[in-house]
Amino acid sequence: MSESKIKIVQVKSEIAAGTRGASMGIDALKIASLDLESDYFTRFDSEEVETVNDILFDGFEHQNAKFIDGVYTMESRVCDMIDQTLSEGYFPLVLAGDHSTAAGTIMGIKKHYKDKRLGVIWIDAHADLHTPYTTPSGNMHGMPLAMAGAIDNKECAINTPQNETIEFWEKIKNIGHKGAKIDLSDLVFISARDLEQPEKFLLEKHKIRNFTTDEVRNLGTREVANQTLALLDHCDLIYISFDVDSMDSRISVGTGTPVAHGLTAQEAKELNMALVESPKVVAWEMVEVNPTLDTENRMAETAFEILEATTNNLLK
Repeated sequence: MSESKIKIVQVKSEIAAGTRGASMGIDALKIASLDLESDYFTRFDSEEVETVNDILFDGFEHQNAKFIDGVYTMESRVCDMIDQTLSEGYFPLVLAGDHSTAAGTIMGIKKHYKDKRLGVIWIDAHADLHTPYTTPSGNMHGMPLAMAGAIDNKECAINTPQNETIEFWEKIKNIGHKGAKIDLSDLVFISARDLEQPEKFLLEKHKIRNFTTDEVRNLGTREVANQTLALLDHCDLIYISFDVDSMDSRISVGTGTPVAHGLTAQEAKELNMALVESPKVVAWEMVEVNPTLDTENRMAETAFEILEATTNNLLK
C-alpha cells in the first residue's frame, strides 16, 4: 500500500465518555509527533468529522444513554465519512476521541461493502457491549459493539429506558442499513478484562473469544495475532479497533478508564503491527487518548509510537 492510499479520519468527539478531554487526544498525538521529530501528519491526506461536543454544556436528558441524540448524529456522520473514504479508494486510518464512534466506523464499512462479512478485532480493556437496558453508567462509549450488532440484551436488563431513549437507540441500530452490521460471533477481543455480567453473558452466548493479557504473554504477540486472524478466516473483511486502555494502567494514565493487568506498550505495538499485515484489514482505529489526565503528554507519545509503527507496517 502506498502513502497516497491512506487517509487519516479525525473524529474529535467525546460526548459518550464519562470523563472529559478525549476530544483533545488527536491534537496530543500531533504534538507527540512533533516532539518525536516525526513528519507523520504531513505524509497522509486527512479529513475531520464535524462534532457536536457543544451539547456537553447543556446536560443530558437520557439517564440510560447520555447524549444519545448527539451520539446518533455522530454515528451518522462517521458512517458517511467512512463510506466516502472507502469509495474514494482510501484506507481509513481513524483517530477518535471516545470509543462510541467506532460503531459509525463499522456502519460506514458495511455501507460500502454491503454484501461482505465483517470481522472485528477489539483491543480494549472493556467489551463495550452494553445497551441502554444494561448499562450501569449510561455512558455510550460502552455501547458501540451493541449498536453495530443491533442488540438490546434485554435478558440482562437492569434499566427501563424512557421511550425517547429507545426511539434513538432503534435509529442508531439502523444507521447505514437496517439491522446488524456484524454478527457477534465475528468478534475477537484482546486483553478485555473489565467486564460486567451482561457483557460476560454475551461472550458466552455468542462464543466470543477473548485473548487475555496472560495469554498474550504466554503465547506471544505473533501467535495471538495468528490465532485471532484464523478465528476470522471465514470473514471477507476485518476492522481493528485499538483503545489505548488495553495497555496496563501504569502506562495508560492518559485515558479515561485505565485498568490494571493490561498489555505493555511493546505488546500493543507488536499486536497491531502483526494484525494489519492481513490483506483482509480494511480499516484501523485508535481511540481514547486523553491528555487532560496525562503528565507531559507521555500517553500520547506512547500511542503515537504505536500509531506510526502500525502505519509503517501497513505500507509494506
